[in-house]
Amino acid sequence: MREIIASIDIGSSKIKMVVAEMLDERLNVLCAIDEDARGVKKGNIVEPDECEYAVKKILKHAEDILNVKITKAIVNVSEESADFKIGEAKITITSEDKEITASDVSRVLQASVRNNIMKSNELVTVIPIIFKVDDAKTHNPKGMRGMVLAVKSVVVSVPKRDIFLVAKCLEKCGVEVVDIMLSSIGSYYAHHNESTDTETGVIVDCGAECIKIGIFNKGIIINNLVIGYGGKNVDNDISFIYKLNDDQSKKLKENLALANKRYANAKEKETLVTTLGEKITINQYELTEVVMSRLHEMLNLAKNEINYLTKKEISYIIITGGLTEFKDFPLEIESVFGHTATIGKLNIVGARDNKYASCIGMIKYFDYKLKLREREYSVLSQDDLDILSGNNDKKLISSDSILGKVFGIFFDN
Repeated sequence: MREIIASIDIGSSKIKMVVAEMLDERLNVLCAIDEDARGVKKGNIVEPDECEYAVKKILKHAEDILNVKITKAIVNVSEESADFKIGEAKITITSEDKEITASDVSRVLQASVRNNIMKSNELVTVIPIIFKVDDAKTHNPKGMRGMVLAVKSVVVSVPKRDIFLVAKCLEKCGVEVVDIMLSSIGSYYAHHNESTDTETGVIVDCGAECIKIGIFNKGIIINNLVIGYGGKNVDNDISFIYKLNDDQSKKLKENLALANKRYANAKEKETLVTTLGEKITINQYELTEVVMSRLHEMLNLAKNEINYLTKKEISYIIITGGLTEFKDFPLEIESVFGHTATIGKLNIVGARDNKYASCIGMIKYFDYKLKLREREYSVLSQDDLDILSGNNDKKLISSDSILGKVFGIFFDN
Protein backbone atom coordinates (compact mmCIF):
# COMPACT_ATOMS: atom_id res chain seq x y z
CA MET A 1 0.00 0.00 0.00
CA ARG A 2 1.23 3.49 -0.84
CA GLU A 3 1.45 5.51 2.38
CA ILE A 4 0.02 8.95 1.64
CA ILE A 5 -0.69 11.16 4.63
CA ALA A 6 -2.29 14.61 4.96
CA SER A 7 -1.64 16.98 7.86
CA ILE A 8 -3.32 20.27 8.75
CA ASP A 9 -1.80 22.90 11.03
CA ILE A 10 -4.46 25.33 12.26
CA GLY A 11 -2.56 28.48 13.16
CA SER A 12 -3.61 31.96 14.19
CA SER A 13 -2.41 33.67 11.00
CA LYS A 14 -2.28 30.83 8.49
CA ILE A 15 -3.76 27.38 8.07
CA LYS A 16 -1.13 25.12 6.54
CA MET A 17 -1.65 21.79 4.82
CA VAL A 18 0.81 19.20 3.54
CA VAL A 19 0.00 16.02 1.64
CA ALA A 20 2.98 13.72 1.31
CA GLU A 21 3.99 10.15 0.54
CA MET A 22 6.47 8.22 2.68
CA LEU A 23 8.90 6.27 0.51
CA ASP A 24 11.64 4.27 2.28
CA GLU A 25 11.96 6.73 5.20
CA ARG A 26 11.91 9.64 2.73
CA LEU A 27 9.08 12.14 2.58
CA ASN A 28 7.88 13.13 -0.89
CA VAL A 29 5.68 16.26 -0.82
CA LEU A 30 2.71 16.14 -3.16
CA CYS A 31 1.13 19.38 -1.97
CA ALA A 32 2.18 22.11 0.51
CA ILE A 33 -0.19 25.09 0.75
CA ASP A 34 -1.43 27.73 3.16
CA GLU A 35 -4.45 30.02 3.45
CA ASP A 36 -5.26 32.95 5.71
CA ALA A 37 -6.69 31.72 9.01
CA ARG A 38 -10.03 32.92 10.36
CA GLY A 39 -11.67 32.43 13.75
CA VAL A 40 -8.44 31.37 15.48
CA LYS A 41 -6.79 33.25 18.35
CA LYS A 42 -3.41 32.20 19.72
CA GLY A 43 -3.88 28.68 18.43
CA ASN A 44 -7.42 28.27 19.79
CA ILE A 45 -10.59 28.16 17.71
CA VAL A 46 -12.76 31.02 18.97
CA GLU A 47 -15.16 31.37 16.02
CA PRO A 48 -15.91 27.87 14.64
CA ASP A 49 -17.88 29.08 11.60
CA GLU A 50 -15.05 31.35 10.49
CA CYS A 51 -12.47 28.59 11.01
CA GLU A 52 -14.59 26.17 8.96
CA TYR A 53 -14.67 28.67 6.09
CA ALA A 54 -10.85 28.88 6.09
CA VAL A 55 -10.43 25.08 6.32
CA LYS A 56 -12.84 24.52 3.43
CA LYS A 57 -10.88 27.01 1.38
CA ILE A 58 -7.58 25.20 1.88
CA LEU A 59 -9.22 21.82 1.20
CA LYS A 60 -10.57 23.18 -2.09
CA HIS A 61 -7.09 24.48 -2.93
CA ALA A 62 -5.61 21.02 -2.28
CA GLU A 63 -8.31 19.37 -4.39
CA ASP A 64 -7.55 21.71 -7.28
CA ILE A 65 -3.88 20.71 -7.11
CA LEU A 66 -4.27 16.95 -6.58
CA ASN A 67 -7.59 16.38 -8.39
CA VAL A 68 -8.82 14.32 -5.41
CA LYS A 69 -10.61 15.29 -2.21
CA ILE A 70 -8.78 14.96 1.08
CA THR A 71 -11.28 13.41 3.51
CA LYS A 72 -8.87 12.23 6.22
CA ALA A 73 -6.04 14.08 7.93
CA ILE A 74 -3.84 14.53 10.99
CA VAL A 75 -4.46 17.81 12.78
CA ASN A 76 -2.80 19.77 15.57
CA VAL A 77 -4.55 20.90 18.74
CA SER A 78 -3.82 23.75 21.14
CA GLU A 79 -1.02 22.80 23.51
CA GLU A 80 -1.45 25.69 25.93
CA SER A 81 -3.03 23.39 28.55
CA ALA A 82 -1.24 20.16 27.65
CA ASP A 83 -0.62 17.71 30.49
CA PHE A 84 2.32 15.27 30.66
CA LYS A 85 2.37 12.19 32.88
CA ILE A 86 4.62 9.17 33.18
CA GLY A 87 2.79 5.94 32.43
CA GLU A 88 3.91 2.42 33.34
CA ALA A 89 2.36 -0.93 32.50
CA LYS A 90 3.17 -4.57 31.86
CA ILE A 91 1.37 -7.39 30.13
CA THR A 92 1.79 -11.16 29.93
CA ILE A 93 2.72 -12.58 26.53
CA THR A 94 0.14 -15.27 25.76
CA SER A 95 1.36 -16.64 22.43
CA GLU A 96 2.83 -20.13 22.38
CA ASP A 97 6.23 -19.04 21.07
CA LYS A 98 6.33 -16.01 23.42
CA GLU A 99 7.42 -13.72 20.58
CA ILE A 100 6.55 -10.03 21.01
CA THR A 101 4.31 -8.75 18.21
CA ALA A 102 3.12 -5.28 17.15
CA SER A 103 -0.21 -6.15 18.76
CA ASP A 104 1.55 -6.70 22.09
CA VAL A 105 3.26 -3.31 21.74
CA SER A 106 -0.11 -1.63 21.17
CA ARG A 107 -1.65 -3.44 24.16
CA VAL A 108 1.07 -2.44 26.61
CA LEU A 109 1.07 1.18 25.42
CA GLN A 110 -2.68 1.32 25.77
CA ALA A 111 -2.39 -0.11 29.30
CA SER A 112 0.14 2.59 30.26
CA VAL A 113 -2.45 5.25 29.48
CA ARG A 114 -4.93 4.03 32.10
CA ASN A 115 -5.39 6.27 35.13
CA ASN A 116 -3.04 8.87 33.65
CA ILE A 117 -5.60 11.18 32.07
CA MET A 118 -7.74 13.67 34.00
CA LYS A 119 -11.50 13.37 33.48
CA SER A 120 -11.55 16.75 31.75
CA ASN A 121 -8.81 15.72 29.32
CA GLU A 122 -8.46 13.51 26.25
CA LEU A 123 -5.42 11.55 25.07
CA VAL A 124 -3.25 13.16 22.38
CA THR A 125 -0.44 10.64 22.22
CA VAL A 126 1.47 8.08 24.25
CA ILE A 127 5.23 8.03 23.65
CA PRO A 128 7.28 5.00 24.73
CA ILE A 129 10.40 5.87 26.72
CA ILE A 130 11.70 2.34 27.15
CA PHE A 131 10.35 -1.21 26.85
CA LYS A 132 11.42 -4.17 28.93
CA VAL A 133 11.10 -7.80 27.85
CA ASP A 134 11.45 -9.73 31.12
CA ASP A 135 14.66 -8.05 32.41
CA ALA A 136 16.05 -6.85 29.07
CA LYS A 137 15.56 -3.17 28.17
CA THR A 138 14.99 -2.16 24.56
CA HIS A 139 13.52 0.60 22.41
CA ASN A 140 11.93 -1.89 20.00
CA PRO A 141 10.73 -5.16 21.53
CA LYS A 142 9.14 -6.60 18.38
CA GLY A 143 10.55 -10.03 17.56
CA MET A 144 12.04 -10.57 21.01
CA ARG A 145 10.84 -13.46 23.19
CA GLY A 146 9.78 -13.30 26.81
CA MET A 147 7.07 -13.88 29.35
CA VAL A 148 6.36 -10.24 30.26
CA LEU A 149 6.43 -7.02 28.24
CA ALA A 150 6.64 -3.77 30.22
CA VAL A 151 6.81 -0.13 29.13
CA LYS A 152 7.52 3.27 30.60
CA SER A 153 5.88 6.04 28.59
CA VAL A 154 4.94 9.71 28.46
CA VAL A 155 1.16 10.20 28.27
CA VAL A 156 0.16 13.51 26.69
CA SER A 157 -3.37 14.87 27.02
CA VAL A 158 -5.23 18.15 26.47
CA PRO A 159 -8.66 19.43 27.52
CA LYS A 160 -11.52 17.64 25.77
CA ARG A 161 -12.97 20.96 24.64
CA ASP A 162 -9.84 21.76 22.59
CA ILE A 163 -10.03 18.44 20.75
CA PHE A 164 -13.80 18.68 20.28
CA LEU A 165 -13.57 22.11 18.64
CA VAL A 166 -10.91 20.98 16.17
CA ALA A 167 -12.53 17.62 15.41
CA LYS A 168 -15.97 19.19 14.97
CA CYS A 169 -14.56 21.84 12.65
CA LEU A 170 -12.86 19.23 10.45
CA GLU A 171 -15.93 16.98 10.50
CA LYS A 172 -18.14 19.82 9.21
CA CYS A 173 -15.61 20.32 6.43
CA GLY A 174 -15.92 16.66 5.41
CA VAL A 175 -12.63 15.55 6.96
CA GLU A 176 -12.20 12.68 9.40
CA VAL A 177 -9.50 13.26 12.02
CA VAL A 178 -7.23 10.20 11.98
CA ASP A 179 -4.76 11.49 14.56
CA ILE A 180 -4.27 14.54 16.77
CA MET A 181 -0.93 16.01 17.71
CA LEU A 182 0.88 18.83 19.44
CA SER A 183 2.61 21.26 17.09
CA SER A 184 5.79 21.02 19.18
CA ILE A 185 6.04 17.27 18.53
CA GLY A 186 5.57 17.93 14.84
CA SER A 187 8.25 20.63 14.87
CA TYR A 188 10.67 18.27 16.62
CA TYR A 189 10.18 15.46 14.12
CA ALA A 190 10.65 17.93 11.26
CA HIS A 191 14.16 18.80 12.44
CA HIS A 192 15.41 15.92 14.61
CA ASN A 193 18.49 13.80 13.90
CA GLU A 194 20.52 11.04 15.57
CA SER A 195 22.18 13.58 17.86
CA THR A 196 18.98 15.21 19.12
CA ASP A 197 17.47 11.76 19.70
CA THR A 198 20.11 11.08 22.39
CA GLU A 199 20.30 14.51 24.06
CA THR A 200 18.16 17.02 25.94
CA GLY A 201 17.19 20.08 23.96
CA VAL A 202 14.57 22.64 23.03
CA ILE A 203 12.31 23.34 20.06
CA VAL A 204 11.13 26.95 19.83
CA ASP A 205 8.35 27.53 17.28
CA CYS A 206 7.92 31.23 16.49
CA GLY A 207 4.55 31.95 14.91
CA ALA A 208 2.21 34.86 14.29
CA GLU A 209 0.67 35.09 17.76
CA CYS A 210 2.53 32.53 19.87
CA ILE A 211 5.96 31.21 20.69
CA LYS A 212 5.73 27.50 21.52
CA ILE A 213 8.55 25.99 23.56
CA GLY A 214 8.95 22.22 23.78
CA ILE A 215 11.53 20.50 26.01
CA PHE A 216 12.68 17.15 24.61
CA ASN A 217 14.72 14.49 26.37
CA LYS A 218 16.09 11.84 24.00
CA GLY A 219 13.40 12.71 21.45
CA ILE A 220 10.52 12.63 23.95
CA ILE A 221 8.61 15.76 24.93
CA ILE A 222 8.67 16.25 28.69
CA ASN A 223 7.45 19.83 29.14
CA ASN A 224 6.12 22.77 27.16
CA LEU A 225 5.02 26.39 27.32
CA VAL A 226 3.06 28.72 25.06
CA ILE A 227 4.01 32.43 25.18
CA GLY A 228 1.46 34.87 23.80
CA TYR A 229 3.82 36.86 21.58
CA GLY A 230 4.55 36.53 17.89
CA GLY A 231 4.96 38.21 14.53
CA LYS A 232 1.72 40.16 14.89
CA ASN A 233 3.24 42.08 17.82
CA VAL A 234 5.89 43.35 15.42
CA ASP A 235 3.16 44.41 12.98
CA ASN A 236 1.34 46.24 15.79
CA ASP A 237 4.50 48.13 16.78
CA ILE A 238 5.01 49.31 13.19
CA SER A 239 1.35 50.33 12.94
CA PHE A 240 1.48 52.30 16.19
CA ILE A 241 4.76 54.12 15.56
CA TYR A 242 4.18 55.03 11.92
CA LYS A 243 0.35 55.30 12.02
CA LEU A 244 -0.17 52.65 9.36
CA ASN A 245 -2.95 50.10 8.84
CA ASP A 246 -2.40 46.39 9.36
CA ASP A 247 -1.79 45.56 5.69
CA GLN A 248 0.73 48.37 5.30
CA SER A 249 2.62 47.28 8.42
CA LYS A 250 2.78 43.65 7.36
CA LYS A 251 4.03 44.52 3.85
CA LEU A 252 6.59 46.93 5.26
CA LYS A 253 7.87 44.25 7.63
CA GLU A 254 8.13 41.67 4.85
CA ASN A 255 9.58 43.90 2.14
CA LEU A 256 11.82 46.44 3.90
CA ALA A 257 12.58 45.48 7.50
CA LEU A 258 15.36 43.17 8.71
CA ALA A 259 15.35 41.17 11.93
CA ASN A 260 18.71 42.58 12.98
CA LYS A 261 20.22 46.01 12.26
CA ARG A 262 23.76 44.76 11.54
CA TYR A 263 23.27 45.04 7.77
CA ALA A 264 20.39 47.54 7.75
CA ASN A 265 20.82 50.37 5.25
CA ALA A 266 19.38 53.85 5.92
CA LYS A 267 19.42 54.52 2.18
CA GLU A 268 16.81 51.83 1.60
CA LYS A 269 13.50 53.66 1.90
CA GLU A 270 9.80 53.41 1.24
CA THR A 271 7.19 56.18 1.08
CA LEU A 272 3.68 55.55 2.38
CA VAL A 273 0.52 57.44 3.27
CA THR A 274 -0.47 57.05 6.93
CA THR A 275 -3.96 56.49 8.32
CA LEU A 276 -3.97 60.23 9.06
CA GLY A 277 -3.46 60.99 5.37
CA GLU A 278 0.14 62.14 5.79
CA LYS A 279 2.93 61.05 3.45
CA ILE A 280 5.97 59.65 5.27
CA THR A 281 9.27 58.11 4.18
CA ILE A 282 10.58 55.21 6.26
CA ASN A 283 14.17 54.00 5.99
CA GLN A 284 15.31 50.45 6.56
CA TYR A 285 17.61 51.20 9.50
CA GLU A 286 15.01 53.00 11.60
CA LEU A 287 12.35 50.41 10.78
CA THR A 288 14.70 47.56 11.66
CA GLU A 289 15.41 49.14 15.06
CA VAL A 290 11.67 49.00 15.80
CA VAL A 291 11.40 45.39 14.63
CA MET A 292 14.59 44.26 16.35
CA SER A 293 13.50 45.76 19.68
CA ARG A 294 10.35 43.63 19.75
CA LEU A 295 12.07 40.47 18.47
CA HIS A 296 14.80 40.90 21.07
CA GLU A 297 12.20 41.13 23.83
CA MET A 298 10.32 38.06 22.58
CA LEU A 299 13.39 35.87 22.17
CA ASN A 300 14.84 36.88 25.54
CA LEU A 301 11.52 35.97 27.15
CA ALA A 302 11.69 32.55 25.50
CA LYS A 303 15.32 32.15 26.62
CA ASN A 304 14.44 32.92 30.23
CA GLU A 305 11.45 30.55 30.23
CA ILE A 306 13.60 27.67 28.98
CA ASN A 307 15.60 27.87 32.22
CA TYR A 308 12.38 27.43 34.23
CA LEU A 309 11.09 24.53 32.15
CA THR A 310 14.03 22.19 32.72
CA LYS A 311 17.03 21.86 35.00
CA LYS A 312 18.75 19.48 32.62
CA GLU A 313 21.74 20.59 30.60
CA ILE A 314 20.58 21.84 27.21
CA SER A 315 22.55 20.43 24.27
CA TYR A 316 20.66 22.13 21.45
CA ILE A 317 18.07 24.80 20.76
CA ILE A 318 16.31 24.67 17.39
CA ILE A 319 14.29 27.71 16.34
CA THR A 320 11.59 27.10 13.74
CA GLY A 321 8.22 28.41 12.58
CA GLY A 322 7.15 30.97 10.00
CA LEU A 323 8.84 33.92 11.75
CA THR A 324 12.27 32.38 11.15
CA GLU A 325 11.90 33.18 7.45
CA PHE A 326 12.32 36.87 8.38
CA LYS A 327 15.36 38.42 6.67
CA ASP A 328 18.49 38.20 8.87
CA PHE A 329 16.62 36.31 11.59
CA PRO A 330 19.70 34.10 12.23
CA LEU A 331 21.64 37.23 13.26
CA GLU A 332 19.00 38.09 15.84
CA ILE A 333 18.99 34.50 17.13
CA GLU A 334 22.76 34.70 17.56
CA SER A 335 22.52 38.03 19.41
CA VAL A 336 20.13 36.51 21.98
CA PHE A 337 21.18 32.85 22.28
CA GLY A 338 24.77 32.97 21.07
CA HIS A 339 25.91 29.89 19.17
CA THR A 340 23.72 27.54 21.24
CA ALA A 341 20.70 28.00 18.99
CA THR A 342 20.29 27.27 15.28
CA ILE A 343 17.55 27.86 12.76
CA GLY A 344 15.85 24.62 11.71
CA LYS A 345 16.09 23.88 8.00
CA LEU A 346 13.64 21.84 5.93
CA ASN A 347 15.58 20.29 3.08
CA ILE A 348 12.42 18.95 1.48
CA VAL A 349 11.49 19.79 -2.09
CA GLY A 350 8.11 21.52 -2.13
CA ALA A 351 8.09 22.54 1.54
CA ARG A 352 11.32 24.30 2.44
CA ASP A 353 9.63 27.16 4.32
CA ASN A 354 9.65 26.69 8.11
CA LYS A 355 5.96 27.57 8.28
CA TYR A 356 5.41 23.96 7.14
CA ALA A 357 7.66 22.45 9.84
CA SER A 358 4.84 21.28 12.09
CA CYS A 359 2.90 19.73 9.18
CA ILE A 360 5.98 17.90 7.91
CA GLY A 361 6.87 16.63 11.38
CA MET A 362 3.33 15.46 12.11
CA ILE A 363 3.49 13.23 9.04
CA LYS A 364 6.90 11.85 10.07
CA TYR A 365 5.72 11.13 13.62
CA PHE A 366 2.55 9.47 12.33
CA ASP A 367 4.75 7.27 10.10
CA TYR A 368 6.90 6.37 13.13
CA LYS A 369 3.81 5.26 15.07
CA LEU A 370 2.58 3.19 12.14
CA LYS A 371 5.89 1.37 11.87
CA LEU A 372 6.08 0.72 15.62
CA ARG A 373 2.70 -0.99 15.43
CA GLU A 374 3.31 -2.55 11.99
CA ARG A 375 0.30 -0.83 10.47
CA GLU A 376 -0.29 0.42 6.94
CA TYR A 377 -2.35 3.50 6.28
CA SER A 378 -3.20 5.99 3.57
CA VAL A 379 -5.67 8.87 3.48
CA LEU A 380 -6.40 8.00 -0.15
CA SER A 381 -8.29 4.99 -1.48
CA GLN A 382 -7.11 3.00 -4.49
CA ASP A 383 -9.54 4.95 -6.68
CA ASP A 384 -8.03 8.18 -5.37
CA LEU A 385 -4.53 6.89 -6.11
CA ASP A 386 -5.54 6.03 -9.68
CA ILE A 387 -6.77 9.59 -10.15
CA LEU A 388 -3.64 11.01 -8.52
CA SER A 389 -1.46 8.87 -10.79
CA GLY A 390 -3.40 9.89 -13.88
CA ASN A 391 -4.82 6.40 -14.43
CA ASN A 392 -8.40 7.58 -14.08
CA ASP A 393 -10.02 10.84 -15.08
CA LYS A 394 -13.06 10.48 -12.83
CA LYS A 395 -13.69 13.12 -10.20
CA LEU A 396 -13.88 11.74 -6.69
CA ILE A 397 -17.27 12.06 -5.00
CA SER A 398 -16.94 12.64 -1.26
CA SER A 399 -18.82 10.54 1.23
CA ASP A 400 -20.08 11.62 4.64
CA SER A 401 -17.30 11.55 7.21
CA ILE A 402 -17.74 9.70 10.47
CA LEU A 403 -15.90 11.10 13.45
CA GLY A 404 -14.74 7.91 15.12
CA LYS A 405 -12.06 7.06 17.63
CA VAL A 406 -8.87 8.81 16.69
CA PHE A 407 -6.67 6.02 17.96
CA GLY A 408 -8.43 3.18 16.19
CA ILE A 409 -5.47 2.96 13.83
CA PHE A 410 -3.00 2.37 16.63
CA PHE A 411 -4.92 0.46 19.28
CA ASP A 412 -6.75 -2.78 18.72
CA ASN A 413 -10.00 -1.81 20.45
